[in-house]
Amino acid sequence: MKQVINIFFSIAVTAFLLSTAACTDKNAVIDKSSGVENHNWTYINRFRFDVKIDDEKIPYNLDMNLRVTGDYKYSNIFVLITRVNPDKTSEVTRYELKLANKEGEWLGKGSGNLYSYQAPFRSNYKFLAKGVYTFYIEQNMRDNPLREVSDVGIRVEKVTQ
Repeated sequence: MKQVINIFFSIAVTAFLLSTAACTDKNAVIDKSSGVENHNWTYINRFRFDVKIDDEKIPYNLDMNLRVTGDYKYSNIFVLITRVNPDKTSEVTRYELKLANKEGEWLGKGSGNLYSYQAPFRSNYKFLAKGVYTFYIEQNMRDNPLREVSDVGIRVEKVTQ
């Protein structure tokens, strides 16, 4: 009986390791999100993401990850994304993400009362140099706090040819 349990355990561990290895995206440099406390995103709550770039010669796609609840009251969101380069110079850009169509239907992927978005903000982007880039994402709406925002994040992936 002990041998059967050991074999079952070994098979289960192997299956788990293979399934998690298959789920990793080798092109993703980072795909990370952070939760918004109490779903209330304030102006002073800037989310920070450090991205290590090892190859500045290839292009990357940069996406913002966002999750809102079904009670979010707008069809869009404005954000400021600040990129701080390894040499400490920075650039701030304002982006608008459309979250719902004119009929009020959410455009994101729904799961229960949450809607997820992965919105591109730079495509085929080439970084200036190797090093660590810091991205800050902050909400830029009139409401403070902006209610019913669940998670904010960033995804940076290598463009495959």
